[in-house]
This record gives sequence, structure tokens and C-alpha cells, in this order.
Amino acid sequence: MAAFKSVLALFFFLLLISCSSGLHRGKRIRAHQPCKRLVFYFHDIIYNGKNAKNATAAIVGAPAWGNRTILAGQNHFGNLVVFDDPITLDNNLHSTPVGRAQGFYIYDKKDIFTAWLGFSFVFNSTQHRGSINFAGADPLMNKTRDISVIGGTGDFFMSRGVATLMTDAFEGEVYFRLRVDIKLYECW
Repeated sequence: MAAFKSVLALFFFLLLISCSSGLHRGKRIRAHQPCKRLVFYFHDIIYNGKNAKNATAAIVGAPAWGNRTILAGQNHFGNLVVFDDPITLDNNLHSTPVGRAQGFYIYDKKDIFTAWLGFSFVFNSTQHRGSINFAGADPLMNKTRDISVIGGTGDFFMSRGVATLMTDAFEGEVYFRLRVDIKLYECW
């Protein structure tokens, strides 16, 4: 009987060791360094009723107290803006675009100046082909904000990561420029 108990104890001990080592076998430790890092600028010129030739963004939805040529008061709450903005490698609006930032932002809080973004960088340069897709909250009063990179196509197929946004310049409520520092942690 003592021999049986010893064999049984040894069996459970070996089972315990194999189960605990099996827990770590499937787990993959991810590096915290990005596999790709890119920096771009996008330039947003909001239509204000006078700049149709230059505008790259337009208010397509407004609350009852607003209109579609001037952003609403109360932190622009309720405005929905669509955009097709040029992307450049530097902060000069007149630099050659490497693609377009296409999407929308919604001013989504009455008491705080903030927005929610959903957009893609669609590239048309010889250096990059395809798109990178972004989504997330943009608390505009913060110096830097992070939004999620949720996928991509072409050179950025199924990419995942984070983009740090920084308002690089703004001129009233008609023009702003964002610096977008993209760090991809899943690259294919």
C-alpha cells in the first residue's frame, strides 16, 4: 500500500509539473518595441461658407442650435464633420501629399471639448501603398492623445498599434494640423 501511495504521489507531482510548464508553452511574450514607426501630418481646412475652393472638411450634421457652416457653441457638441485631408511628411501644408486622411469626427461632449474619430490614412505614394485605419476618443484639450490603430491594407495589412496625436497648429475654427506619431506593434 505504501508503494502505491508513493507511485500515486509521484504521478500527481509529475502531472502538476507538466501542467504548470504547459501554461507557459502557449504564451508568447510580446516585445514592447514597435515593429514600425511612422510620423505624418494631416491638414484639416473646415468649410466656413467662404472657402469652398480650399476646404477639405465639411460639417454634415449639426444640432438644432447650430448650422453647417459654423461650428456650434457649447464645445461644438453635436457637430459631425467629414474630411478628406492631405497627409504630408512635414508640417507644411504645401508639401507634396503622400496620401489622404479620410473619415469623420464627432464632437461628443457638451461640457468638455472632445471628439470621437474614425478615419483612414489612404496612401498614394511610391513609398507606401494601402491604408491604416484609426478609431478612438480624442480629448482635444490634452497636449497628446492616443487612439487605436485598428487595422490596415496593402503595406499595412492587419496592422495594430497606437497613434499619438498632437495638435501642431490651428487657426481659429477653420484650420488645424495634427502630428500623428504611429507605432505599429503587429506588422505582417
